[in-house]
Amino acid sequence: MAPMTSPVPTVGFDLDMTLIDSRPGIRACYLALSERTGTYVDADLAVTRLGPPLADELAHWFPPERIEQAAELYRELYPQTAIAPTRALPGAREAVAAVRRAGGRAIVVTAKYEPNAKLHLEHLGIEPDAVIGGLWAEQKAEALREHEARVYVGDHLGDVRGARAAGALSVAVTTGPCGEQELRTAGADVVLADLTAFPQWFADHLGGRV
Repeated sequence: MAPMTSPVPTVGFDLDMTLIDSRPGIRACYLALSERTGTYVDADLAVTRLGPPLADELAHWFPPERIEQAAELYRELYPQTAIAPTRALPGAREAVAAVRRAGGRAIVVTAKYEPNAKLHLEHLGIEPDAVIGGLWAEQKAEALREHEARVYVGDHLGDVRGARAAGALSVAVTTGPCGEQELRTAGADVVLADLTAFPQWFADHLGGRV
């Protein structure tokens, strides 16, 4: 695909396992939820399949009539259990900074509950131009189109689907549950090992004009 022409495009980023390693925090939150509800949740298993909406994971552990209530409690417990243990993934701050330094806008589009997504970013000192939560897979195209994002970076097959639905270039990283071949088969245009490679890729993508 030909390099982007000026102006510098808006770039969207997924959150969990793209910008942040939220597994320790989410594990702690699931354990707290299990303790509060008396319902067993295999937290170690749950954190191996991050990406889809919370309700999808809760459906493995709670009957349908309890999922909404469990989700509300999970979100209530999240700020005090999941924020502090979460770390930025290598290259996350630099990737966002590279877009903004080049004169573009960096946005975060995630399936996570938006207030909790913002808490993560504030805690870690990652400063996107906008944060849009509660969107998964093809739903992410809504926000990507609204913000005129031409590139979307994510770690999951659902992120590739969201980028393609928006007509954006799909840049995938293998820091999440999906391997390179899976991501390429799903339609990723570019696959990087992690975000440390993003600033150079982005500069090359812009054709050396920034």
